[in-house]
Amino acid sequence: MKKALLLVNQHSRKGQKLLSQATVGLQALGFELIVESTDSASELSETIRRYKKQVELVIIGGGDGTLNSAIEGLIETKLPLGILPMGTANDLARTLGIPTDLSAACQVISSGKVRLIDLGWVNGQHFFNVASLGLSVQITQRLTKDIKQRWGVLAYAFTALQALWQARPFRAEIIVNNKSFHVKTIQIAIGNGRYYGGGMTVAEDATIDDKRLDLYSLETKKWWEIIALLPAMRQGNHTSWPNVRALHGQEFQVNTSKRRPINTDGEITTHTPAKFRVIPQALAVIAPA
Repeated sequence: MKKALLLVNQHSRKGQKLLSQATVGLQALGFELIVESTDSASELSETIRRYKKQVELVIIGGGDGTLNSAIEGLIETKLPLGILPMGTANDLARTLGIPTDLSAACQVISSGKVRLIDLGWVNGQHFFNVASLGLSVQITQRLTKDIKQRWGVLAYAFTALQALWQARPFRAEIIVNNKSFHVKTIQIAIGNGRYYGGGMTVAEDATIDDKRLDLYSLETKKWWEIIALLPAMRQGNHTSWPNVRALHGQEFQVNTSKRRPINTDGEITTHTPAKFRVIPQALAVIAPA
């Protein structure tokens, strides 16, 4: 029997409802579980540290924000991560090809393979999917728990349309590979994984183990140009559009004239000026074989 720590965020969209179902499913697959549910995502890393000598892996049920809160504990203990997607967007699970069906996700944890993935880093904060500033921060500030509970993944689209009306371009300096770019932009996003924001694609060829970060800057002049871009952003080919700047590298620096908040995996965690870098093969996750 595999000994595992099962952590579930009771406040995730499906967490409370699916905890017992996950426990039964994993035990039927031969896991010996220590089950902990938490009301605060900030407690996850400390809980992982507490049980590090008693388990062989950590299984987390929740969304991208919950998974992000566990990063420090996972890095320190070097325990592999199994994912039960119970959030709204589940972009990390989408990137890794983990199904959202709970029984199928349990099966992946039982029979999948350990895969080493990269992490993004900005000003001391780690992220799986994306770090961004501009429009996405306004969306995050509007995207309340109640809206996500009510509308699910569609909440991202509704909230984005509302935020577009008030979005204003800002000036920034982007430094990569010893080159400096001065831009007037509505959003800068730096991706480590492939998906973010409920299925938007960072770049057409982005993967979570390619040892690079993918940056795009939306330098559109009218708010409605963003709406025209949305289908391309879901496919990942927006980087070929004339008003989108695309850059790739292992390290970036972004400066703005005034401090601007930065969103990492759906939570506002730091501000500009910001230094970004990729940390290759930083974390072990269990993904489909």
